[in-house]
Parts: sequence; C-alpha cells; structure tokens
Amino acid sequence: MKEILQTNRLILCEWSENDSSNLSLFLQDPEVMYAYEHGFSKEEVKAWLEWTLDSYKKNGYGLWAIISKETNEVVGECGLTNQVIDQVTYCEIGYHLRKEFWHQGYAIEAAAAVKNYAFKSLGKEEVVSIVRDTNVPSMNVAIRNQMTIKKRVIKNYRGIAMPHYIFSVKRPIG
Repeated sequence: MKEILQTNRLILCEWSENDSSNLSLFLQDPEVMYAYEHGFSKEEVKAWLEWTLDSYKKNGYGLWAIISKETNEVVGECGLTNQVIDQVTYCEIGYHLRKEFWHQGYAIEAAAAVKNYAFKSLGKEEVVSIVRDTNVPSMNVAIRNQMTIKKRVIKNYRGIAMPHYIFSVKRPIG
C-alpha cells in the first residue's frame, strides 16, 4: 500500500485492487452505511474500489485506507474525491469507519489530516464534506474540522431524495 500521510495514531494509504475484503468490513455494514439506506453488496463494494482506484489515476487522490498504528488494523477510509453538485465540482473530504472504531476520535483525526494535506500538498483553496441531513455524527466531524454549512442540496440516490448539507472550509491565508 502506498502511504499518503500519518497522524499520531493513524496511517492513510492507497487501497489496492486486492482490498475488497477490507472495504467490505464497513461498506457492507448497514449501520455504517445508513446514510446510503443500505449496506453495499459485493458488486457495489467492487465498483466502489474500482471508482477509488480510478480516482487515484485521474486526480492523484481518492479515499484512502485508515490503518491503526497500534494494531495495524483497517479502521475505515478517509480521503478526497471530486463531487459534482449543481454543475459545480467540489473537492470533498469523505470518511467511513468500521462500527467498532466509532467514538474514538479516528474520524476527526483522519479528516483534519486530509484537510491539511489538501491545502498544503495539493494547493486546494476549499474543501467540503457533503453530509446527509440525518447523519449527525458526520456533521459533528465536519464542524470539528472547522467547517461551516455552505448550502443545503438534495441528492437523489436509488430513487430516494436525500437532503444533504455541504460543509465548507477555505484554506487559511498565510
């Protein structure tokens, strides 16, 4: 796995084409994926992995595996993806964590490191997190990552109209 960055407790690395089973640990969990209204099937996990690997090639970034330095376990994923909403492309910080690693500060630790990477290493002027309006824990991560609500949008997924908030933070001046 190609390492992207480290925090005090975590290593973020690129996923490899053999990582479907690691992604399945959380993408197939309906509790983790409740904002999507379902846990992913094996085919959806495979498509997610292909989309992620393609993002590395096209954009030089994507969602990265979060590895615990202490246990060497996959905790989840966090990284950057391009999201188009209302004909505007946003650089989004996204995150999914295995349920057993919730409420331990891993999401904000990873998301804050990814935000700094986007600003310092990639020169991004703004990053966002697009969060379903029912996903209070993810909203709290965005708020703790110094983001504020930019606007509310409706995303349609599998025939369901899902209100989302776009949380945003701009690169600090200086």
